[in-house]
Amino acid sequence: MLRNPFQREEGFRILINLYKKRLYWHIRTLVLLHDDTDDVLQNTFIKIYRNIDKFRGDSALFTWMFRIATNESLSLLKTRAKKMNQSFEDVQQESVRNLKSDPYFDGDELELSLQEAIVRLPEKQQMVFRMKYFQEMKYEEMSQILGTSVGALKASYHHAKKKIESRILKNAEG
Repeated sequence: MLRNPFQREEGFRILINLYKKRLYWHIRTLVLLHDDTDDVLQNTFIKIYRNIDKFRGDSALFTWMFRIATNESLSLLKTRAKKMNQSFEDVQQESVRNLKSDPYFDGDELELSLQEAIVRLPEKQQMVFRMKYFQEMKYEEMSQILGTSVGALKASYHHAKKKIESRILKNAEG
């Protein structure tokens, strides 16, 4: 099927229609801004298209695609940090500050406070928290995408949740 160009194109169109929305929101939780999300989503689908022949089936297709989207998201943030001569955390905090002016952001002050607390977490805890909290992803799926044990992911989520709760309560008090 992959050798026939028509079938390949049609199959890829189906793949885009099936996963576009879920990948968009996964990327959006990582890079935050709509325009950045669109760029990363496009790059993700280009990478999927170019590498679909290399997919070995060691994991579910969805998991493989999410891994690509995750890596592309982190790559955008790290490249931006390097270009701006800033830390990864500074770039993320800038994204949170820019959320207010993003016409596609419909959150309130509590949502902004949550995002500010999340970007202060270590990178791994951010990823785990975003995947579990926003996407309600199962630990087993996260384990395949991030290459980390379920136990370590549960611990990361627990620590992230405690830090976020503490930060939001601290902000609310003063």
